[in-house]
Amino acid sequence: YFQLPADLSKMHLTDNPHPQVTHVPSSQSGCSIASDSGSSSLSDIYQATESEMGDVDLTGLPEAPVDSEDEEEEEDEDIDRTSDPLLGRDVVRECLEKEPADKTDDDIEQLLEFMHQLPAFANMTMSVRRELCSVMIFEVVEQAGAIILEDGQELDSWYVILNGTVEITYPDGKSESLCMGNSFGITPSLDKQYMNGVVRTKVDDCQFVCIAQQDYWRILNHVEKNTHKVEEEGEIVMVKEHRELDRSGTRKGHIVIKATPERLIMHLIEEHSIVDPTYIEDFLLTYRTFLTSPLEVGNKLLEWFTVDSLRDKVTRVVLLWVNNHFNDFEGDPAMTRFLEEFEKNLEDTKMKGHLRLLNIACAAKAKWRQITLQKPSRDSPLFFSLLGGSDKGFGIFVETVEIGSKAAEAGLKRGDQV
Repeated sequence: YFQLPADLSKMHLTDNPHPQVTHVPSSQSGCSIASDSGSSSLSDIYQATESEMGDVDLTGLPEAPVDSEDEEEEEDEDIDRTSDPLLGRDVVRECLEKEPADKTDDDIEQLLEFMHQLPAFANMTMSVRRELCSVMIFEVVEQAGAIILEDGQELDSWYVILNGTVEITYPDGKSESLCMGNSFGITPSLDKQYMNGVVRTKVDDCQFVCIAQQDYWRILNHVEKNTHKVEEEGEIVMVKEHRELDRSGTRKGHIVIKATPERLIMHLIEEHSIVDPTYIEDFLLTYRTFLTSPLEVGNKLLEWFTVDSLRDKVTRVVLLWVNNHFNDFEGDPAMTRFLEEFEKNLEDTKMKGHLRLLNIACAAKAKWRQITLQKPSRDSPLFFSLLGGSDKGFGIFVETVEIGSKAAEAGLKRGDQV
């Protein structure tokens, strides 16, 4: 989703790595609990609240698959096959040496897995890479010093280096070395093009894939026709690509392939295409690579919650976030406050079913923590208050924690169960 055009200054990725959250050894908590254990099932939560939920839309919330022994054995075999890089290269070479018409879907998937690692294919979408893999031809030049292209020679292919190094010597005397993953040759155009300089191998056993000019132009031009660019104030803020997932044409639509961070956040509450049903999950899994703080998302969600038509969509995003990545809240006091504010909003708007889902999702993620709070004397204040007990009919919970106090510094949070 986040391969962004280099020429758009506003579409950049952050260079600041997200600091690692240190885990405190684990009281169980209610709304400020627990750890990030990846995507997990909410089916038990749905059953517990089914009678209360009414027409709440839970479509798309994840359910954890149950692995069978057969699947585990297959996974072990896959690991054995892929753990040997030489074996992997042999499989790729076998696929490459087949004629394009003889390549099976499995062959193309093998090539796709290998090619997506190369810089020459880095800025291409998956569908483009798949098309290119289906038409590429494999070539090997055994000897070092062999001339591949002469200066002024008419070009008819695009070349990507798979092994070895080539040198391009330009007419002005300058030279350039290209290694594995680099490309040279034609640009995606049907115009006649000629080589500027001499291309020769620098080492033995140089290996290339070649894609004919007609195929290269057709594939890249077809993709350009299938893209839709969204502009705001004269600048491109989002690029979508039209895709069809089956030959019947029933599963087709646009999928986001590039966008500014602001536009990616906004797309959380927009209608998602049938070909991109996991956009929210993908966003929540990867947003730290292009946002400096999760509050950028949290503040927007609180703002959108005030709009009646967006309230259900916002609540679904938060429920997915809490269920799949609770450590985003547990390890960040500001995000814990966001969650408490969101909880209060659900109470104020009487969304009892969603509120119960939120509370149970939080409780399901709870982990034991050991907290040590030192007091200078027995009469010193605790800086937190408790709620519950046997006379209330439920457990003892932390009701409030004074901000900036020793209790807060020690890690005590509202909702913790003692």
